[in-house]
Order: sequence, then C-alpha cells, then structure tokens
Amino acid sequence: MRRISLRPSRVGVVVLCALAFFAGCVALTAWQEPMPLQRVFIMVLMLCTCGVLVLAFGRLASGVLVGAGLFLLLKAVAVLKVRYLDSQLMPSDFVYYVRSSLLDTLSHYPHLYAVGIALLLLLPPVLYLVWRWDWHLLAALRATRAMWVRAGGIALCGLGFWLCMLPTGPFARAHSRNAWEKMSDDAQLTNFFVNLRDADVQLPAMASDEVAERDWGATAAGTPGSRLPPYPDIVQVLEESTFDPSNYTRCNVPQCRVAMFQPDARTRGHGVLRVHTFGGGTWVSEFAALTGMPQDIFGAGGMYAPYVLAPNVRDALALQLRRLGYLTIGVYPTGASFINGSNAYRAYGFDHLYGADELGLDEWEESDAQMFAAAKRIYDQIRKPGQPVFIMILTLNQHGPHDHQPMDKLAPPYRNLLRGLVPGMALNFDTYLSRLHDSDVAMRGLEHAFLDRPQPTVLVHFGDHQPSFNGGIRNFDRRTPAAMKPYRDYLTYYMVKSNFAGPPLPAYPVLDIAFLPSMVLQAAGVPRDAYFTAATALRTRCNGLYDDCAIPGLLPSYHAWTIKRLHVYQ
Repeated sequence: MRRISLRPSRVGVVVLCALAFFAGCVALTAWQEPMPLQRVFIMVLMLCTCGVLVLAFGRLASGVLVGAGLFLLLKAVAVLKVRYLDSQLMPSDFVYYVRSSLLDTLSHYPHLYAVGIALLLLLPPVLYLVWRWDWHLLAALRATRAMWVRAGGIALCGLGFWLCMLPTGPFARAHSRNAWEKMSDDAQLTNFFVNLRDADVQLPAMASDEVAERDWGATAAGTPGSRLPPYPDIVQVLEESTFDPSNYTRCNVPQCRVAMFQPDARTRGHGVLRVHTFGGGTWVSEFAALTGMPQDIFGAGGMYAPYVLAPNVRDALALQLRRLGYLTIGVYPTGASFINGSNAYRAYGFDHLYGADELGLDEWEESDAQMFAAAKRIYDQIRKPGQPVFIMILTLNQHGPHDHQPMDKLAPPYRNLLRGLVPGMALNFDTYLSRLHDSDVAMRGLEHAFLDRPQPTVLVHFGDHQPSFNGGIRNFDRRTPAAMKPYRDYLTYYMVKSNFAGPPLPAYPVLDIAFLPSMVLQAAGVPRDAYFTAATALRTRCNGLYDDCAIPGLLPSYHAWTIKRLHVYQ
C-alpha cells in the first residue's frame, strides 16, 4: 500500500511563503494609504504588476516575490525620502535625483550604505532558491499554446494597469487632486503613480532657426551694464500668498492700504504682477522669478518644476549674477530640501541654500521679521569686501490656512474689520490683514537694514500667488480693469527699490513674473547676457505679457532662440 506523506513539498512551501509575503506587502504598502479608494488603487496596481511578472517568468512565486517586492521597495524609498529629505518621492527622482545627488545624500547617511550592501548580498541567493523550487505554470501545455496564454494574460494585466492609470478611468477620484496635495499629503504611493502622467514635460512650440535669427539675432551680443563694478547687492523677497487687498471692493478700511505696496522716493518700478498659479504652488513662482520662464510653457509637468525642470536649466538670474562675481545664497523658511529645494537652487545657480535648521528657526512658523533678521545675519557672516551678494528670501507668514484660529485670537484692531461677509470669509480676510500688517512692519525693517546704508543695494519683493481662502476669494468683487480681468485670480504685486540713483524701470499694465529677472538686472545696472537681453526685448515688444503676447508667432521664435540656440533649457 502506498504511503501518503503529510510533509509539504518544497514547491508548496515556496508558493505559500510567496503568498504570505504578498499579503504582508499589501499591509505595508497599499493599506498604508490614507483613503480606502487609494488603498484599492495601489492593491489593484500590485495585482496587475504581479500578474504580468508571473506570466512573464512562468513561475508563480518568483513573479509574486518580485512584483510585491518592487512595491515594498518603492514604499521604503518613499518613507526614507520623507524622513531624511522632507519631500515626497517623485517619478522624476529616478531620472534626476539618482543621477545628480544620490551619492551625496548617502554620504550624509552612512548607515544607508549598510542597508544597500545587505540587500545586494541577501537578495541574489533568495531569488535563486525561489526560482529553482518555484511552481512552473503552464508546464503541461504545449509550447505554442503556453506562449499564447502567457501573451494574452500579460496583455490583460497590462490593460488593467493602464486603465487604472487613466485620469478618467475607474480611479479618477484618486487622480483628481491638485498639485499641492500630490506633493505633500500622506498618500505616498498614490502620489507617485498619479504623478507619472503629470510629470511629462513638453517643450514649447518653436519656429525655424531662420525666423529665430531674424527676430532675435540683434540680441546675441548681450547688453553692457550701466554701472561699473563693484556691482550693487541684490536682495529679493518672495512674499508667499501676498497680494494688495485694496483692490477688493469690500476691503475699504485703513488696514487695507499698506505701505509696502506704495511707491516712494526709492522706488524704481512697481505694479501688478501676473503669476501662473493660484492658491498654492509657490515653487513655480520661484522657478519663473529665478529662470525667466513660466512653468506652464512646458505642459502639465511644469507644475513640478523643482523636480523635472530645474535640472535642465542652463541660464538663470543667479547663474548670470554668479558669472559677474556675485555670491548667491537663498534663505528658506523650511528645510532646505523641501520639495527638492537644495537641488533646484543649485541648478538655478545658488552657492548655498540656508534652511530653517541652519538658521536656527522653527520651520513653517517663522514671521517675516524672523526671516529677514536671519537673512541679515547670514549676509553679515558671508559677505566679503568687494564681492556683491545676491540673496533670495522666501517668507511663509501668509501661508494658509487663514481660518484655523478663532477671531478672538487676532489682535483687537483686526477683529471683524470687514462688514457684510459671511463669518468664514470675514475670518480669512481679517487674519490675512493681521499678518499683512506684520509683513509690512518687517519690510520696513528690511529696507532700513539694506537701503539705509552706503552700500549700493537693490531690494525687490513680490507676491507669488493669491491665497485661496478655501476657494472663497474667487467670488470677491474687485476693481479690476477690463484688460486685466482674464488674469484676475493670478494677479499679485511687485516692488523694486534701490538706494542709488537710476532711471525708472518701464511700467506695464501687467508684468508677467517671468520678466522679473530681467527687471532686476536692469535695476541693478549689471550686464545682461544674450538670454536676458532677449527676455528684455520680449518684455518690451509684448508690453509685459508672456503667454498672451499679442504679436503672432513671436513666442515660438523666442523659444527657438532661447532654447534651441542659446540652450537655456536642455
């Protein structure tokens, strides 16, 4: 009589272990997403991926182990990046970050080397044993039939993955979130996959080389400076979520008219600034104000400028100033690596970006006065005799939300200022005005520190976008001229001052933020290279507009000149 063995076979053990590993990976990856829909989204992607690999390998456990392991590895990398670099894992990291700064990062965290070496030593033998003892699928079928079954299954699983990745597909709600949510919330794997499509970069339309030469050839020699060395210091401040509230019809109290928006004897240029984001996305305003290019000319991927655009920039404001001998530094209210800040600023031409930890500040909590005091302290430490300094300061005082504290927490002069608004909107606006008062006082202190002195200095400050007020600000009536109404939700302000005499800067009904670098160089009187000379010419010919330049065909020829000929973006 044949004896029945109750001892499990090697194949059975390997398959059971692989399925247990898959379940563990689901728990550590998909089930860590905050929303039920996001969990199902990631789990379906895992199933489709494992299905493709199982059929491609012809082995069950090997396909499951590799497929689920890839998702577990992706989750581990995402967690490590948030922990050590304070920013989300992006698809572009595997193109730009690994190439540009992986070794530099590992040098700061030596224990990660040990983890990497351990994986390299342990994984090959484990994979070999699983492969050797695995269950061979479709072994009983003839080779031709097995090939068709495998090809059909792979196609079916691939189709399922593709449908999940469609923004209008079965997981449309997982895809339909704004850029800030996709870069900052806790849905790490969902954000990674939905950003795969959004990260696509497209170059703008370009004219022929002959047309570009005809339109812009005269700018190739650049523009000499109007001042002799040593050049003036330049202090530039990006005032996050800041705009002039006096334009709103309901804002009719004295607190709505603030000195930082008003010209004085030192003003060289000021006016309405057109930006390319609303309610968030400060990083794209940084990109435009530093490179002279609005992010939206590069398609949907432009919204992720610090990741996908910055590594390809070959000319920018700080790069030009550094070529002229400037020391270029940035001062940040968050960790320097937040949203790829350190890498992006390095690409923009900065010698160093000082984050909140280096400044001794509590990130996200700094007032403008604290940021300006820290910037002046850093300036005093790094300045050298005869070397001009360009310093870029990012503030966070006006970052939303503006309704997270009750009205009675505001200073008495800023409680219930605006009448006729629903309570929620009244709290948003009153909080904004209270913070604006603090920014105004701090700006006067910054002017005193840098303009009330003999050292020639240009001071620039501008708003990067309007705050959302939970979407309610769009419904507020405002005094917007008819020509500006198409941009009304994208209008802030800019102010350029200097403590030395110079001609006033050109005035425009609306100035695109992409032209701010050329205005700064013009105010400082420093030489402009071929790129910024062309940018100045475009600003003049298009009367301050960029995307909406009224001259047909001029933008394609400009992009052909600056991108194809001058290689400002490669």
